[in-house]
Amino acid sequence: MICFAFPLTRRLLLAMLALGASAATSVAAVDGPVAEVPLRVMSFNVRNSRAPDGENAWPKRTELFFVTVTRFGPDLVGFQEVLADQYDALVARLPEYRFSGVARDDGKRQGEWSCVAYLKDRFTVVADGNFWLSETPTVVGSKSWDAALTRLCSWVRLRDGKSGREFVFANTHFDHKGVVARQESSRLLSRQLSEIAKGVPAILVGDLNITEDNPAYAVLVRPDAPGAIRWIDSFRTVYPTRSLDESSFHAFKGGATGSRIDFIFHTSDFRATAAAVDRSDEKGRFPSDHYPVTAVLVLE
Repeated sequence: MICFAFPLTRRLLLAMLALGASAATSVAAVDGPVAEVPLRVMSFNVRNSRAPDGENAWPKRTELFFVTVTRFGPDLVGFQEVLADQYDALVARLPEYRFSGVARDDGKRQGEWSCVAYLKDRFTVVADGNFWLSETPTVVGSKSWDAALTRLCSWVRLRDGKSGREFVFANTHFDHKGVVARQESSRLLSRQLSEIAKGVPAILVGDLNITEDNPAYAVLVRPDAPGAIRWIDSFRTVYPTRSLDESSFHAFKGGATGSRIDFIFHTSDFRATAAAVDRSDEKGRFPSDHYPVTAVLVLE
C-alpha cells in the first residue's frame, strides 16, 4: 500500500487509479502537494439608508462599511437590507464583484435587496434567480402568514474557476415580527433550495432575525421533511460550545452579549475551517447596526 502525506484532489486520485500505483507516484511527485481551495464567505446586513440613525446614518459610515468588507476580502458576500442607493454604491465601490438579485417590492429597484456578490474573475454564473418568502414564492412582492414586510431569497449557481466545481449560493432576510412567517420561511427555503441545489453543494447566508433557540432554526439544521437539506451552521461547527458573547446585532452600541441572528450555513459538502463575528470598529463607530459574520469553507 502506498501512503501519501498530503491531500489529494479527486482528479488526481482518478489519475492514480488509471495510471497505476507506480505512475501515480510519479504524478504526485511532479505535481507536489495539492492545496485546498478555500471560499471566504461573508454575510452583512448593511442597515438601510432611510433609517433615522443620526450620527450613524449611512452617509456617515459608508467609508467604514467598505473598509470592513474589503479588509476581510470575501469571495462571496450576501448583503441584506440594501436600498437602491446602497445597491448602486456597492456596484460602484466593489468593481471586482458581480451582483445578482432584485429588490423585494417590485422585483426591480423598489424596496430592499438581499443581493449576492461574487468575485467576477473567479466565478462563472450558471443560473440565478429569486423567490419570495410567501405561500406564492413566484409572485413578485408577495407576503404571507403574519409577516410585517415582503421578504425574499436571492440565489446564484456558480462554477468556481479554481476548483472547477459548481455550487449554489443563496442569501435571505427573514421577517422581524412574524413568528409564523419565520418558521414557514425556513420550511420554504428547505423546499426551494433543495430543488435548486439538487446534486450540487450549497451555501445559505442571511439575517434570520432568530437565534439558535428558535424553532425556525431547527427546521433548517434538523429538518423532518423528506429530501430537505440539512444545513450546517459554520460558526457552531468551529465553536461547538455556545457562549454568552456571540451577538451579531448591536444597534450601533457595540458589545457582544447575546446570540447570533446572522448566519452562514452550508451543506455537508463543505468543511468550515474558520468562522467569526467581525466586531471591528473605528473609535467606537460601526459600519452597521449588525456585525458582519464570516466563514472560510473548503469544498471537499
